Amino acid sequence: MNLDKRSFTKCIFAAISFPILSMRTFAQEVFKHRFPIHLIVPYPPGGAGDIIARLFSPSLGEALKQPIIIDNKSGGAQMIATDAAAKAKPDGYTLFFASTTHGINPGFKRPLPYDTIKDFAPITLVGSTPLIWVAHPSLKVKTIQELVAKANTMPIYYGSAGPGSGGHLAVELFKFMAGIDLIHTPYKGTGPALNDLLSGQIQLLCTSPIPVLPFVKSGKLQALAMTSPKRSAIAPDLPTIAESGYPDYQASLWYALMVQAKVPLAIQQVILEGATKALQQPETIKTFKEQGIDILNLSPSATDQFIRAEIDRWTKTIAYAKIQID
Repeated sequence: MNLDKRSFTKCIFAAISFPILSMRTFAQEVFKHRFPIHLIVPYPPGGAGDIIARLFSPSLGEALKQPIIIDNKSGGAQMIATDAAAKAKPDGYTLFFASTTHGINPGFKRPLPYDTIKDFAPITLVGSTPLIWVAHPSLKVKTIQELVAKANTMPIYYGSAGPGSGGHLAVELFKFMAGIDLIHTPYKGTGPALNDLLSGQIQLLCTSPIPVLPFVKSGKLQALAMTSPKRSAIAPDLPTIAESGYPDYQASLWYALMVQAKVPLAIQQVILEGATKALQQPETIKTFKEQGIDILNLSPSATDQFIRAEIDRWTKTIAYAKIQID
């Protein structure tokens, strides 16, 4: 049979496309007949990561046409949740809401029960948010400069979502740069740390603005500074630490949707399409903007490159600042 160039190209494309379309149809059929999907979140309820996951999951579930259950697994510097996600059945019905700590943990050179890169397939980098430093009013400081001066006269206790969390590393890096000491009190998530800050059990917290800004507005907490390079739209009157005398300082929290590495590529593609659709919904965009979350929605390959770069950056930072796990 003689084929012209155009006909030959169509035949080749059809031959290549058929198995891909079949795999995608298969994945869609799997999601059509099985439920629910579990989204493992390495935080207890009430923390920033948990709040963002709960903001994102309804639109994701709608896009995938599946109910999504938030599965909070806190503790162990997020290793408990990460290990559970790494060992999940590779059928796409377990998703993992990874965060900054996923890129930090390898830098401490301690044994991990999973491989940070090989055991996971990135779907998308959902978004990022700066951190905010807040203090209990009893500390009587209103700026970063006043905090540094106070730290030279008395012990100050700060909380974090756990050893190796983004908030922990952000404070430890600042301690190194400012030449001060702040005493770390680790928790199993931002929620418990925030509760103790509000009660005055600890005096300082560096975390996402999402759970703490309502308390700042009510006067129950004092905001000191943001960690972003530029002022945040969510708190435009609040200076950055870079503006407060430390121009090289910046930190942020990021959140990525991932699955177990052996999940079939066709199912990964369906999840990616669902996540992209969810993040493009006007209501999602509006809600995330109100919470100070920048939507990123990177491709799987770009997300993988980002996480590898984060591992390299934090590994060097941990060694440079001699940051220790409590």
